[in-house]
Amino acid sequence: MFNHHDLTRNALMLKGPLARQGYDWWWHSFTAQDSETGEDKPFFIEFFVCNPALAEAQPVLGQLPANRAAGKKPSYLMVKAGTWGEDACQLHRFFALGEVTLHGEAPFRIEAVDCLACETALKGHIRISRDEAGAHPEWMCDAGEMSWDLTVDKQIAFNVGYGASKPLRDAEAFVMYWHAEGMKSAYSGTVTFGGRRYTVKPESCYGYADKNWGRDFTTPWVWLSSNCLFSTKTGRQLRNSVFDIGGGRPKIYFVPLDRRLLGVCYYEGKEYDFNFSHLHLRVRTSFSFEEKEEEVV
Repeated sequence: MFNHHDLTRNALMLKGPLARQGYDWWWHSFTAQDSETGEDKPFFIEFFVCNPALAEAQPVLGQLPANRAAGKKPSYLMVKAGTWGEDACQLHRFFALGEVTLHGEAPFRIEAVDCLACETALKGHIRISRDEAGAHPEWMCDAGEMSWDLTVDKQIAFNVGYGASKPLRDAEAFVMYWHAEGMKSAYSGTVTFGGRRYTVKPESCYGYADKNWGRDFTTPWVWLSSNCLFSTKTGRQLRNSVFDIGGGRPKIYFVPLDRRLLGVCYYEGKEYDFNFSHLHLRVRTSFSFEEKEEEVV
């Protein structure tokens, strides 16, 4: 039987062959309010580990021509942070894995200098000058500065089921795995971005937390989630509801399964899910995508 706590107890999935050709990342997104104006602003934070068995004294960046010529694969911890909108910004900070304290079993914890991620907290700071961003295109980031100090309360999980069960993880059957431990998460604390201070409150953060790992990425990739939902019948906000959809073109042993989705709607305490890995239910999904000026369909 699948137990989602099994994934929490074994937070770091990069073992065996995946330690030399694999990635593991923890994603967080939430909304904060400007401490002066009260304006909403969305933020994201990610901790991304790549090929830990190939670690060197410095972060190994695969985009550098010298590394490509030498056949070196990337190896590092990347801490990503940023925001969307008119002043969209993506900031990357790289660490050699020798600088990283990583506890992959319970309780999960990854820490490097002043950056920390665990099940209940997020802390960190990134500062990239314009000169640094211009001199290092391999960093793939903008110039800017962001710091954060947050607590995390993961309230509702999406357990994708057999597809992420221990037998299929051990067999490395899928090229990419997904587990949404906190598809509804409550964050609290502060963020400083661009010289402005933002407050993060549990009741208005609409937070999301998940993890992905594997040896490659699915293309195309579909992901859509929200826990800021309102009833069309009453007009009231649904305080205990969330939906989460992910998928695209997953691969099993490099064989693509075209246009498959995993999804769940958790409606005021009751869960409704659809999942292509439930083979006995003969689940089928069909989808299209259209991006308009102010919405996606």
